Amino acid sequence: MSFYSFCEIKSSKSFEQWAIWSIMILRVSKSKSVQVRAMAAEDGKDPRLARISSAIRVIPDFPKPGILFQDITTLLLDTKAFKDTIDLFVERYKDKEISVVAGIEARGFIFGPPIALAIGAKFVPMRKPNKLPGKVISEEYSLEYGTDIMEMHVGAVEAGERALVIDDLIATGGTLGAALRLLERVGVHVVECACVIELPGLKGRERLGDKPLFVLVNGDA
Repeated sequence: MSFYSFCEIKSSKSFEQWAIWSIMILRVSKSKSVQVRAMAAEDGKDPRLARISSAIRVIPDFPKPGILFQDITTLLLDTKAFKDTIDLFVERYKDKEISVVAGIEARGFIFGPPIALAIGAKFVPMRKPNKLPGKVISEEYSLEYGTDIMEMHVGAVEAGERALVIDDLIATGGTLGAALRLLERVGVHVVECACVIELPGLKGRERLGDKPLFVLVNGDA
């Protein structure tokens, strides 16, 4: 509506119609803005991702020479970046009918619980051997040298539940793949695996088979 047309409004009825029309336009615009924000993490253009990436400290030669360690403790010190991290995951999974968030020891325990609470799911810890006090189900997986085991309490999940597996980082994909197999052995449908950071050069994604993986930050960049 032009300024001239606005000035031509004579009656209170006409003005009321114009006001209703304006509110409808604002609502549509707001709805479109929310939709764009929800899609932003998918194409890497969400401005929150830059803050998250810059908040992660990279420490060379730790824990041994040649390794660039992705240190998320600095992300946890930045309350805005930490909140953005949780928010991005919650926005992605809140409408996917997920009833289980499975967090991998140990840093999956940092991100998993707030996501689970926000989407109304239970949190299930996936732990190293002899850490859980009750009866467990175990899954062995390969490391660069040797093997390790991941465990989960028997009865923590039920067949038919929908799960998200969360960790801070995917490198070779061994632990994430073990968690996935452990859940699927008891009849749980793993909707997706999610990490804050991915190291694409180590090709961990390939060890997940056809299971989708969602990450926020490329650690090789």
